[in-house]
Amino acid sequence: MHSISKIVVICVLAGFVVPGYADITPLPNQAVSVNSVASVAEAYRMYKDVNPTIKVPTAVEVPFNTEFIERLNFAVMDITDKTFEPSLYIDRVKTKEVKLQATPSMEIWRESQQVAMFDQEPRTYAEFLLPDVGEGHLTLNVSGATLLTASGLTLLLDNYVALPKYIEISALTPAGTKVILAKTQMNSQTVRFPKTTAQNWIISLTFGQPLRITELKFIEENAGVVQNRGIRFLAKPNHTYRVFYDPDRYVTAPVGEAANLYDDKGVLRLPQSAGLNNPVYLISDADGDGVPDISDNCVKTANPDQEDVNENERGDVCDDFDRDGVVNYKDNCRDEPNRNQIDTDGDGIGDVCDGEESRITEKYKWLPWTGMGFAALILVGLFVVAVKHGGANSGEISSVSQNPPSSSEKPEV
Repeated sequence: MHSISKIVVICVLAGFVVPGYADITPLPNQAVSVNSVASVAEAYRMYKDVNPTIKVPTAVEVPFNTEFIERLNFAVMDITDKTFEPSLYIDRVKTKEVKLQATPSMEIWRESQQVAMFDQEPRTYAEFLLPDVGEGHLTLNVSGATLLTASGLTLLLDNYVALPKYIEISALTPAGTKVILAKTQMNSQTVRFPKTTAQNWIISLTFGQPLRITELKFIEENAGVVQNRGIRFLAKPNHTYRVFYDPDRYVTAPVGEAANLYDDKGVLRLPQSAGLNNPVYLISDADGDGVPDISDNCVKTANPDQEDVNENERGDVCDDFDRDGVVNYKDNCRDEPNRNQIDTDGDGIGDVCDGEESRITEKYKWLPWTGMGFAALILVGLFVVAVKHGGANSGEISSVSQNPPSSSEKPEV
C-alpha cells in the first residue's frame, strides 16, 4: 500500500472532522448525534457537484485548492441514492502552521479546555462564563512558537452560541503594541485586518452570553503553499454526487461503512471547479424566532423582539433581573428574589409578589362557584314562591267574581 505523502490529514469518515488517521470515535463520555439528511444539507453554505466518468467504483478526490473555508466539516451526498458517503479530507502543505497557545484573562470553565482552541477538534471547546452582573470581557494573550504573519482571524464557536458583541486585536511588535483591528462589532466568525507579523497577539472580546470557542485560527500568510487539498470518497458508476462544505455549525452526516481512502493508488483526482451557493442553506436559528444564532441575544429561547431593557446584550427573557439564579422566562416573580419559586395558590405568580387579597379564592377555586350556586338556588326558590303566591291570589279573585252576593242579601251593619 502506498501511504499518502502529506503533512496534515483530516478524516471525515464518520461524518465528523478528526485530526490524524485512526481516532474517528467519539470523545469519552460524549455522544455524537447524527443529523437527518435534510438538516445536514441545510447547514452548509456552499457545494460542488461531481459527476465522475468511471466504469467501476473508484476513489475520487475533489480539489479545494483556492476556497477559503472557515469550518473543515464536509458532507458528500450521493444524489442518485439520496444518501451520504464516508469521505476523507486531505491537506498537503510545505510547512506547518505556527503552533499557538493562549492565556485567558478570565477563569476558564475547565483548565483542560485551554488547549481546545488549537486542537483542530470541532467537538471540544473552551468555555467562558458570564459574570454575575454585566457583560463578559475576555482577553486572550496568544503567543506563537515563531513569528506569524497573518491577515485575519477565525473564531469558531460551538453550536447554538452567539458571537461576541465586540472584538479588538493588537500585535506586540518590536516597535511596541500595535492595534491592528480597532474595537468593532462582530458580524461573522472571521474578521480581517492588514497583514501583520508578530509572535504575540492580544485578542479582546466582549460578550453578553456564555462563550464557547471551539477553534481559534489565524489566517496565516507564511504557513506554506497548499497543494492538492481536497475531499476524497468512493464513487460509483453512473452516480452523481454533491459535496457540501463550509457549514455555519457542526453537523454529523449519517454514513455507512468507509472504504480505505488513505491509499493514493488508483485515486482519480478531478479538475478544480468553482463552488456554488447552497440554495437549501438555512442559517442556524436554534429557537426558531427568526433571529440567527450568531446575533441572537437569547439563543435557545424564542424572543423575536430581542428586547433588552437594561442593554446588557442579553435578551430579557434569558436574563435574571432579580439575581436569584432563575432566568426570567422561568421565574414566577422576575423582580423579587425567590429561589424556591414557591407558588402556594398555583396561579403562576410566586408568593413573594402575589396579592394576599386573592389567595383564598385562588387556592380554593370552588369557593366562588359554590357561592354563586347558593345564590342561584335562593333566586330559584324565591321565583317558585312568587309563582305559587301569584297563583293563589289569582284563584281567590276568580272565585269572588263567579259568586257575587245576591240583591236580597243585605250587608250586615
